[in-house]
Amino acid sequence: MTAFKSDFLNILQQRGFVHQCSDFDGLDALAAKGQATAYVGYDCTAPSLHIGNFLTMMMLYWLQQSGNKPITLMGGGTTMVGDPSGKDESRAIRSVAEIEANKASIRGVFAKVLRYGEGPGDAVMLDNAEWLTKLNWIEMLRDVGRHFSVNRMLTMDSVRLRLEREQEMSFIEFNYMVCQAYDFVELSRRVDCRLQMGGSDQWGNIVNGVDLGRRMGTPQLFALTTPLLTTASGEKMGKTAQGAVWLNADQFSPYDFWQYWRNTEDADVVKFLKLFTILPMDEIARLASLQGGEINEAKKVLATEATALLHGRDAANTAAETARRTFEEGSFAENLPTIEISGGELEAGLGVLAAFVKAGLVASNGEARRQIKGGGLRVNDSPVTDEKMLLTPKDLTPEGVIKLSMGRKRHVLLKPA
Repeated sequence: MTAFKSDFLNILQQRGFVHQCSDFDGLDALAAKGQATAYVGYDCTAPSLHIGNFLTMMMLYWLQQSGNKPITLMGGGTTMVGDPSGKDESRAIRSVAEIEANKASIRGVFAKVLRYGEGPGDAVMLDNAEWLTKLNWIEMLRDVGRHFSVNRMLTMDSVRLRLEREQEMSFIEFNYMVCQAYDFVELSRRVDCRLQMGGSDQWGNIVNGVDLGRRMGTPQLFALTTPLLTTASGEKMGKTAQGAVWLNADQFSPYDFWQYWRNTEDADVVKFLKLFTILPMDEIARLASLQGGEINEAKKVLATEATALLHGRDAANTAAETARRTFEEGSFAENLPTIEISGGELEAGLGVLAAFVKAGLVASNGEARRQIKGGGLRVNDSPVTDEKMLLTPKDLTPEGVIKLSMGRKRHVLLKPA
């Protein structure tokens, strides 16, 4: 393991964030002097960011903790274009109103991890719509476009893989890497930003920005990427039966977030403690030494610390206590995730398969049937044996809800509106 001069690169290396860097020595020297202003870009394609974005937010967190300045760049402009990276088909074109609504919805999550303000080390939030939407087309072609080789652009993974699969790529998507590269140059000029960070799938786009900066006369720019998230079993991290693991509490509750981490595979616990908590490395080493059934305690620490970082300590402790009461005491916990249904729907009789799909515990009726055959679904803690079972008002508990469970660890309450 390389010993760096800067706390920033030492921390990122120890915790497993580093995948590629365009110039370790140059970046190390800059960060050691507290002069590494860095940004990560976040397009506004949904009302919430997801767990992959949480990883790059943690990179910005450690940048700030080591005395350097983070920038969160909202992609108000680039979202209009659409990043083709990792996609087999064109992204849907979103309206300006939709982009603005998404932008407003996701802004708040950053302040939970980063410190914003006017000080030299305080985080800054900018929006690339501020400059991208004001560019003159001919000037853009002449001043920026002439620095791009189409031959090289065709070798970028985001383009090459799409073409190899004979999937159409629109001209607007082809320009995404130009817009992202120009962002880097613009940020360098405006706020002396010298580093762009992102996932490893963004390496080509980020290096394009480094090269464009050199051609357009900026100080030396740097690229740093983190490995893409996968679990020990090789699956892409951040997917559940309910869909993506969102960072906004209204789309993925603190309890569900806590449970997601509690269900981590044994082999991933230490890796995720390093990436998604701010626990000291010696405490992580202690948790790493736990064996056998004790590893469940490490999973609970991971769940509570990751949830506290994003949703606050109170929400994390409430989620942990709800889980303890539900699983260890077998008691009813009113803090479980709740889905509202109409009273009329329950009066008419709600099919049990539809109920579990509506609750997000299974993805389809077919999956619900398979779970029933395996004894995996329960209503009010009683196993479901009849796939034609109807839920009616008589199934309501004294608390006025119906408790749906899949396995031992996933529970949702149905509540008449």
